[in-house]
Amino acid sequence: MNQEFPVLELDNFYFNDLTGICLLDHELRGNNQITIPHKHDFYLFFLIRESSGTHTIDFTGHKVADRQFHILLPEQVHHWDLSADTKGYQLMISKKVFQTFTGSLYFSPVLYFNHPVISLTDEAFHVFEQEFQQLDLEMKRDTLHWNIIHLRCKLIIELLARQLSEAFTDLEALKSNPVIVNYLNLADEFYKQEKTVAFYAGKLNITPNYLNILCKRHIKVSAIHVIQNRVILESKRLLQVSEMNIKEIAYTLGFDDLANFSNFFKSKTGLSPRDFRQKL
Repeated sequence: MNQEFPVLELDNFYFNDLTGICLLDHELRGNNQITIPHKHDFYLFFLIRESSGTHTIDFTGHKVADRQFHILLPEQVHHWDLSADTKGYQLMISKKVFQTFTGSLYFSPVLYFNHPVISLTDEAFHVFEQEFQQLDLEMKRDTLHWNIIHLRCKLIIELLARQLSEAFTDLEALKSNPVIVNYLNLADEFYKQEKTVAFYAGKLNITPNYLNILCKRHIKVSAIHVIQNRVILESKRLLQVSEMNIKEIAYTLGFDDLANFSNFFKSKTGLSPRDFRQKL
């Protein structure tokens, strides 16, 4: 049976709208937060010192272990089942503040954080833990210097981006393929309105066939798969977290009638939208 899950805002975490940043010591305050499936309107960076359990992000379960970094984008649906003795830090950054960091990143956040969980070496974990501890101390000062706090947050994000690039070869490979990077960004921006490879190829000033060749060569899927996969992901999110009926979801995602949406969803998932929603 469908139910609407909460969209957690930073106000839920003792957050000041003027600052755009909230830091929680999970051991002291994180365990008291909501644990049912929900989504956020901010970026969440969870440095785990010690824990076990599972963390489900956009319908994919991830095993939780010591010395990990977990990353949540705005609008992602997630929930976790963590051991009671979990220790670590949760850093929450508003979309507005995070946008000020992206100019120094090679890729868009969507591509970096396509890998939502990364295991850290002891050395890498120590570096991140020191940065979080320094940020925590800065945020506990009687007089807060927000420029310093923002710089510390930016450093954490840049260190994380470097760690992800070193850990996942697909990110390193994409650096030499800016056309693919631009295509993935465009697909994330326009997937609701545009579902043909020709549209994106036109934006990139290449032929649809060449775009398809590049996708198969560098990301091992067809160009149309990129678009369809993004539509399916958003379909699943809306079926889980919204109270819209299926017809409304179809129109929201750019389908001109319910039958087309239902047939498309079933062809990609093996379930009708209604059956998928009932299984949640």
